[in-house]
Amino acid sequence: MGDPRVDGMNEDGTGLLTIGELARLTGVSVKTIRSWSDQDLLPPAARTPAGYRLYGPDAPARLEIVRSLRELGIGLAAVRSVLHRELTVAETAAQWADALDAQIGTLRLQSAVLRSVAARGSATEELPYMTELARLSARERRRIIADFVEDALDGVDAPAYRSGLLAATPDLPDDPTPEQIGAWIELAALVREPELRAALRRLAEYSARTARPVGEPDAQGEPRTAAAPDPAAQERAAQEQAAQGQAAARVAELMRVRGEAAVAAGIAPDSPAAEPVIAELVAAWLPTQTGIADPPTEDDPAARARLLEQLETAAEPVVERYWQLLCSVTGRPAPPRWDTAGTWTTAALRAHPGPYELDRSAFDGTDPDRVLRAYEQVTRDVAVLVAAVRPEDLALPTPCAGWSVRELLDHMVWENLMATSIAEDAPRADHTADHLGDDHRAAFDDSVRAALAAFTGSGMLRRTYGPYEAPGAMIVQQVVVELLAHGWDLARATGAPTGLAPEAAEETLAAARRIYGAAPRTEGSSFAPERPAPPGASATDRLAAFLGRDPA
Repeated sequence: MGDPRVDGMNEDGTGLLTIGELARLTGVSVKTIRSWSDQDLLPPAARTPAGYRLYGPDAPARLEIVRSLRELGIGLAAVRSVLHRELTVAETAAQWADALDAQIGTLRLQSAVLRSVAARGSATEELPYMTELARLSARERRRIIADFVEDALDGVDAPAYRSGLLAATPDLPDDPTPEQIGAWIELAALVREPELRAALRRLAEYSARTARPVGEPDAQGEPRTAAAPDPAAQERAAQEQAAQGQAAARVAELMRVRGEAAVAAGIAPDSPAAEPVIAELVAAWLPTQTGIADPPTEDDPAARARLLEQLETAAEPVVERYWQLLCSVTGRPAPPRWDTAGTWTTAALRAHPGPYELDRSAFDGTDPDRVLRAYEQVTRDVAVLVAAVRPEDLALPTPCAGWSVRELLDHMVWENLMATSIAEDAPRADHTADHLGDDHRAAFDDSVRAALAAFTGSGMLRRTYGPYEAPGAMIVQQVVVELLAHGWDLARATGAPTGLAPEAAEETLAAARRIYGAAPRTEGSSFAPERPAPPGASATDRLAAFLGRDPA
């Protein structure tokens, strides 16, 4: 049977349809039907004496096939192949799916370039260059990085460092995400920056300067020579290098974990509690130094100075960004951030340039009840000062170098919040955030109330924290020292009296001497060298002098 929608519809009884009738029946325009007919997708079955096209009973079904394939984006030539049975629908679908995937990839590329342009605020003349970068082949991308490395390290004798850089190639996957394409565009822009080239060259020069000289024995006791080694020696050297790299990675991770844990536990880098952490890190680091010139063999001032030099040399934010982008491009996990742990560890090494036995007496003699009363008394008097700060006072300078009154208040609120988070076993990591908001009085008062509730509700004052079991009461005592000292800073900045919390100031000064008395006052320390206090100075003034302020 014919299509019931078609049978008998033509007035001449032939069962043929005019182009207008076919258009009304299918909803496809006359213009489109005529175009498809002209391209042999829908040939007419006959023509009228006047030459008008007539379509047979199968035309509506054929037209639906053409329309469906076109709506799927399949080209006219491919549709013709299906209708003429040169290709099956399945074969055509597979081909066009591949073509669509390629088109989607192109659209992703275009989207990534446009988003990168928007994010970077690129100038008009940068657009063609960025588009070209995104279209490069894997070989061309590797060539860009190789040329960059060779140029940056030109003339520096650091083959191992150079090989490590060249081995890390920016291989995009076959189907990169917009984020990966954007990371590649940023990476390609970064390698053009003189700052990155200079930083990598400094690291390479350090590597060359500290490498074991030619002729010195390697880890197996055999001399290193400039001549090409035999295959066995090459294999042995490769294994040695791989083992050293793995050991160095383990030590770096240990330093990150220990440094972040120390920060979370409130251990100041120049406090006695930091010394055991540094001793542990140095002990783990020493075995990784066998491949350098004159390697240290024991924990002494020279070894600590060498480790500090390495950490300071490696502290290159632009190089860290380079490796982060490489990982983003290739889809590998980004390396852990080192900034928090690195800052703490370098400050602790400066404060503890040589090993010494931890005097645990610094942990002793801290009465939890007295510490709690001291905190209440200090925060009571400091809250009065905070309440008196007017909006126009927030920009005033303070005795803390580089800090305005607002920055000082933010730090005081942070001290309370950090101690609270330690008590709740959820140490904060948002030191650089704004903790003050629009109402400095409410922010300080709220932080004090939260801290008091945590101190009394968590048992913090009678617990210990961290791998060296620092008493919670001592951590709170450190907060008392900080708040009283910064309260003095606030009083000096705003012209208020500095004799704060007289009933708690003497014991707070004694606690500060017990906790920080043995700590060297070096660059990066919490406090400057002690200053003399004038005769008759209050305990708070003497505390300020002990911590490096000038109470005169």
